[in-house]
Amino acid sequence: MRIYEPKEMQLALKENKSVICAHWHGDELGLIQLVHRYHIGTITSTSKDGELMNFVLKRLGATTTRGSSTRGGVGALKGIIDLCKTGRNLSFAVDGPKGPIYEVKPGVFEVSRVRALDIYCCGIYFESAWRFPRSWNQTYFPKPFAKIAVSWVGPIPGLARDQDPRDPELAENLKNQLFAARHDAVKLFADT
Repeated sequence: MRIYEPKEMQLALKENKSVICAHWHGDELGLIQLVHRYHIGTITSTSKDGELMNFVLKRLGATTTRGSSTRGGVGALKGIIDLCKTGRNLSFAVDGPKGPIYEVKPGVFEVSRVRALDIYCCGIYFESAWRFPRSWNQTYFPKPFAKIAVSWVGPIPGLARDQDPRDPELAENLKNQLFAARHDAVKLFADT
C-alpha cells in the first residue's frame, strides 16, 4: 500500500488534532485497513449491513456511533461530534447512506462547522478487486495481495459558525476534491 498525505494532514495527525476524513461510500471496504493508522471514529448504519460493518470496525480499533439520515440521524451526528472530543479522526462517507452516488450530503459540513474541523478528501485505487455491481454505491473489495494507492487532498478549512452547511458550492468543492484525490491515487499507483 502506498499512501500520500499532505504536510498539513501529517502535522495534524502528529499533533493529535482531529480532522475529518471524507470519502465516497463505495470506498469504505478498501479503506477499512487504515482504521488503526488514522484512529478513526465513524457512523455505522443500524441496518444488517451496518451491524456487520460495526463489528468489523470495532475489531480493528475504530469507535462508532450508530444511525443514518433515515434512522437516528440526529443521534448519530451528536455521537460523532462526541467522538472527536476524544481525539478521534472522523471518517465520513459523504454520499451515504442511500445515495445517489457521488452526491455530497451536508452532514460532513455540519460536523466541520460545529467542531471547526478541517476536511481531507481521500481517493483510492486498486490493482484488482471484486466489484458488487448491484449495490447503489458500486462497492468493491480488494483482492488479497492487491496493490493499493491512497491519496489525500486538502485541507478544506473547518467551516465558520455562520456558513451554511447546505451551500451547494461547498458540496461541489468537496466533490471536485474527492475526484482529484482519486485521480492522484491513480497516478500514485502508476508510480509504484
